[in-house]
Amino acid sequence: MSRWIQPGDNEDITNERKKATFDTERMSAWIHGGPEVLKRRREILNFVKSVDDFKDPVPTEFMSREERILNNSRKVVAMTDNTDQIDGSDFFGEGMYYQALTMGRDLHAMSLHYVMFIPTLQGQTDDEQLDEWLTKAISRAVVGTYAQTELGHGTNLSKLETTATYDPATEEFVLNSPTITAAKWWPGGLGKSSNYAVVVAQLYTKGECKGPHPFIVQLRHDDTHLPLRGIRLGDIGPKLGINGNDNGFLLFDKVRVPRKALLMRYAKVKPDGTYVAPAHSKLGYGTMVFVRSIMIKDQSTQLGAAATIATRYASVRRQGEISPGKGEVQILDYQTQQFRVLPQLARAFAFMAAATEIRDLYLTVTEQLTHGNTELLAELHVLSSGLKSVVSWDTAQGIEQCRLACGGHGYSQASGFPEIYGYAVGGCTYEGENIVMLLQVARFLMKAAEGVRKGTANLADIGAYIGKTGSRTSRLTTHHHYTDSEIVEDLEHVARKQVFRAYDRLKSAQDHLRPEDAWNSVSVELAKASRWHVRLYLVKNFLNKVSLAPQDLKFVLTDVARLYAYDIITSSIGAFLEDGYMRSDQMNEVKEGIYECLAKIRPNAVSLVDSWDYDDKELKSVLGRRDGNVYPALLEWAQNSQLNKTEVLPSFEKYLGPMMKDARSKL
Repeated sequence: MSRWIQPGDNEDITNERKKATFDTERMSAWIHGGPEVLKRRREILNFVKSVDDFKDPVPTEFMSREERILNNSRKVVAMTDNTDQIDGSDFFGEGMYYQALTMGRDLHAMSLHYVMFIPTLQGQTDDEQLDEWLTKAISRAVVGTYAQTELGHGTNLSKLETTATYDPATEEFVLNSPTITAAKWWPGGLGKSSNYAVVVAQLYTKGECKGPHPFIVQLRHDDTHLPLRGIRLGDIGPKLGINGNDNGFLLFDKVRVPRKALLMRYAKVKPDGTYVAPAHSKLGYGTMVFVRSIMIKDQSTQLGAAATIATRYASVRRQGEISPGKGEVQILDYQTQQFRVLPQLARAFAFMAAATEIRDLYLTVTEQLTHGNTELLAELHVLSSGLKSVVSWDTAQGIEQCRLACGGHGYSQASGFPEIYGYAVGGCTYEGENIVMLLQVARFLMKAAEGVRKGTANLADIGAYIGKTGSRTSRLTTHHHYTDSEIVEDLEHVARKQVFRAYDRLKSAQDHLRPEDAWNSVSVELAKASRWHVRLYLVKNFLNKVSLAPQDLKFVLTDVARLYAYDIITSSIGAFLEDGYMRSDQMNEVKEGIYECLAKIRPNAVSLVDSWDYDDKELKSVLGRRDGNVYPALLEWAQNSQLNKTEVLPSFEKYLGPMMKDARSKL
């Protein structure tokens, strides 16, 4: 019997679990990387549940912002007091899971300390700086953040306005914010929590600007925590989500720091002001690539959670009759509900598969960089940029679809959707605005296209399709015989066609425009090319991963993978029908394939979401709770409202009561 079935559960959700045609536990192990990883997840979960300091006094939805920040700070200290419970080197796996269980869908005073500050120290300090700072950071003797984004500039790093001017007379850099728009803006924990930061500033030496460089800077006094002289900083106010974190602003007024404040693994400034450039111009991108890499897994986890909530709720919510007189049906029985929710689940599976691959590639590149090998760095940057953009956008849209699929209750914070959306949608902007990321990918694609046209292309596997000739028409006969290779060929055709459409338009525009104006004039087509490049990768990678799955899981995973691919194809019908590559009857076959996948996934839907192994503590949703007992739980949750602490509110005594009394006196 499924471990997800327990006495007292809602009867409908229990019956759904009994329908499963696969072993849920084996699917969980496949998703998360094996039985041992799954075992460790359960051990970490049991530990977190056993520690009182990790528990919230009331649901966080009912806390004020000040209460949330205080509560999160309490929990993060407890969490980092107990890091011996996890493998600290496995941030992708145990670290992210431990934090998700402890902090929920919120950040905390030390989020950037661990995700940006420490990795930057590890990646960009020289040996002497590493000895000085890393132990302090890991031991929590200091709390750091990463201050790059400014009020006036985010993605365009070359135009950051904060300056660091070297003074050889004192061997110091002078940090300054010359304008309001030079204010650092958005860094997590900067407002009130961090006392140190890696600050990215334009380096000036010997009268020349050498571009943005990272500096480690003390912001607040070690004991009093007051801002140091010349430093102005604070909280930027409430946001759409993640309000348990004090995102901050920072301005410098001619603040002096020692020469060794410049992180010098790659670029250096000698005592006399001589600048030594890094051997490779892209080496400093490592930290940002790392963050984008883990973002992909985080986004897939959030979309998986949304799909879990919507699927479980749809299995216990009964509404309307399909056959008159037969009683109300589970809303999951409606094909329209399946069409809304199940493609989001398929996306989550595809994104998790990509997250695993990007993690492995990141670790490979990190190892190569230690030996001075930068061969894969550009490819990783392109892949992580494109995946970050497409995955975060599709995740945000998917979460909203899942919310809408839950009707009125999906609008309540009890559902978990507002928090999931507020947390995940930020990923469309932070660590690189999505459209800008797509245009970075496009530069790689245009270079590849030019190489193909000139016969000089040397393309890795991910871009090899650009150099293929390909068939003039789709080989699809029926959806029952639509092979993985044929699906990939059809996607390659559309991706390749869009790449060369953008390339040809760019070359034409360059005949009469300056290069930068030509690029801007075709930027919509360039972004489209990048999206197809990434979606092709996602489908190809997912199909490949499923082909290697155990036989007893492969049959249901094939339905999920096909649904993902078919959904992409039918969402862009015109691209496939263009120039007669596909016929309308072939496209109808793909549509029929979608409906068949929905029908085949339907009896396995609840067990598929169970396989993601979300405990109620991680899911944080009344609608998506494991036992399916949604309605009594909603009523219980509502009792936490501050408005229910008294029967009569001051608003009645002061305004509504007098209004009604006055009106009655005049009747």
